[in-house]
Formats: sequence, structure tokens, C-alpha cells
Amino acid sequence: MNSTRPAARILAITSGKGGVGKTFVAANLAAALAKRGRRVLVLDADLGLANLDIVLDLNPKATLHDALSGKCSVKDIVLAAPGGFWVLPAASGLIEYSRLTSDVQDELRRIIDDLSGQYDYLLLDTGAGISDLVLYVASLAKEVLIVATPEPASIADAYATIKILALMQQRTSLNLVFNQARNAADGRKLTEQLQQVVDRFVNSQGSTTVKLVHLGHIPVDPAVSGAARKRQLLFVEAPQSPAAKAVAALAEALDSPLKDRGAAI
Repeated sequence: MNSTRPAARILAITSGKGGVGKTFVAANLAAALAKRGRRVLVLDADLGLANLDIVLDLNPKATLHDALSGKCSVKDIVLAAPGGFWVLPAASGLIEYSRLTSDVQDELRRIIDDLSGQYDYLLLDTGAGISDLVLYVASLAKEVLIVATPEPASIADAYATIKILALMQQRTSLNLVFNQARNAADGRKLTEQLQQVVDRFVNSQGSTTVKLVHLGHIPVDPAVSGAARKRQLLFVEAPQSPAAKAVAALAEALDSPLKDRGAAI
């Protein structure tokens, strides 16, 4: 570990519902931050249904599972990804992670602590939902980014995630990105509506006041599915596409000093 480097900003990227583009956001946000000169690592923290390596067309020889089980060190697993960032891949289909043991918790925390001194950003790509594993991974991050779409089910699940993070982890600020939004105004309106629900059913009943920070939106863009079919980063495959430009704006908002970031709704 480089003791002279400040600790990384650790951001958990999560969602209440699967299929909303969480891993797409994590990977392309990493590329956008790397383009801004930041040293970024994405850790695939979906220990049961990992797919970050597939999205990036990588072929890892070892995974986070091997580090957690002591078979190899983390430095033997980290891979350079297209887009100028690094990836710590995980294995898929491992039933032992369906229940989170204290040993796995301790080892995962140790790994993240060790990595923190080597990067500017650690992006933790969690699983979807509110399982013990997802909530534990989120607890290791100072900041959380929730990805949702305008679909009612996604919004409902995003609210459930916000509520649990507020009550269980005393979160007072959560970043929100709406993927597949029609435009910026729609994305902000959806965040405002979700904030109203949070104010009514969460903030009015507890000691924690949660503010949602509208980090931005990603528009519907056919270039996204085109890049996915090719197993390419959108930020590399179509950097001038509307969605890629939106991700660049997300990176700029996230990377700005806290006082200059998007205001809470």
C-alpha cells in the first residue's frame, strides 16, 4: 500500500431491482473518471451473480473468491480494463455467498481497506436488492449511488433500498441516477417525487433525515444496447453518444468538490 496516497473515495453502486443498468453505470462511470485522470478500481461485489468480467469481455484467471478463500492475493486478481481503469472480478454461481459469514465479512473489509490506499476511487458494484451481502457491502462505502429507471417497480424498489439504508445505516445523503430517463427534467422530477415519499414515510418518523442528491440521468440511447452486444464499454465504443456524454457529466458531478455538486432535492 502506498501510505502517501490519500484514502480512496469508496462508492457503493446499488439498485433495488435488477436489470436497471447498475453494472453498466459502474463500468462506464469508472472509464469516465479515469479519463479525468483518476485512478479507479471497480470491485464486483455481486458474489453470487457476478458479471462485470463478461460486460468488459475479460477472462480472469482468478477471482475475488480466490482471495477470500486465501488461494491467492488480490494483486494476482486485479485486471486492467478497457477505458483505463482496473477491475477486481468475482465468480458467479457460488452458493456459499448466499449467506454472509463473519469470516467473509472480515476478509472483504480487509481487502477493501488494503485497496483504499492505492486508488482515488473504489467503486463497489453490488448485487441488486436488499440481501445481507448487498447491505454489508454498502456499509463499507462512505457514499452510495442508487441506480433506478422510470419504471414504477424500479422506483418502488429504489424507495425500499433508501428506507433500509436510512434506518439500518443512518445514511443522511444518497446519490440517485435515473437510467433510461427521457431527459434531464424527467430525471430530476422523478428524484423530487421520490424525495417527497421519503420525507413523508421516512424523514417524518425517525431521527435520520435523508436527502437525495440528484447526480444526473442517462437518456434512452440505442448505442447502449449496441455496445452491450459487442461486450464493449459505451464510453469506448461510442464516446460521443448521448448516454456516454451523460455518464461523463455524472463523473464530473461526482468528482467535483462536495460543495459544488448537485444540490439535494
